[in-house]
Amino acid sequence: MKPARLICLVSLASASFAFAQAPQQQTPPPPWKSQVTSAVHGIVHTQFTLLGKYLKAPQGEVTHGPALVVECIPSKGSHGSKGRFVSANLLAGTTFKIDYVEPEEIHGTSYYPKVFVEFRLDDAKEEKEKWSPGNNKTSASIPKDSLKKILRGHVVEISADDDDGSHLVMHFDMPDPAPVEQACNVDEPKK
Repeated sequence: MKPARLICLVSLASASFAFAQAPQQQTPPPPWKSQVTSAVHGIVHTQFTLLGKYLKAPQGEVTHGPALVVECIPSKGSHGSKGRFVSANLLAGTTFKIDYVEPEEIHGTSYYPKVFVEFRLDDAKEEKEKWSPGNNKTSASIPKDSLKKILRGHVVEISADDDDGSHLVMHFDMPDPAPVEQACNVDEPKK
């Protein structure tokens, strides 16, 4: 083999080895915070969206991966000096299984639709709750007290059943909770 050809092969081999060893560039996560204007009321509010991933995905068609969405009205648009919490929702991209729960105090024959969820923060014990479904049944409303707990976790796993009987397990790597806590004033006591 000619020396020039050997040098060229060695150079190519070392370059491909260096390329294989180079750290892969990761795409940055989408912004956690954004400003959104309500189409109905024209009010500008703050929205925090955290994308998660399925550890156990639904069997059927999924429109998007799981996401946590928190909305609040900034201080200039709310009554008082701090922002005001509006809502927190878990979006699944598939239809949740809805269970009908008997209310604590019965007035007629009404039952309330609920999504049975279990969530675990870091390595803590799993908590079981009943959250209200959204109108399209692909979301569930997270109570403010549960949101406070979720924001303090580093890793959060939320599980629920979908309408087809699959058990969904969703995983979220939680960012710093300070922006949400400050913008939405989630630690404000109930009045």
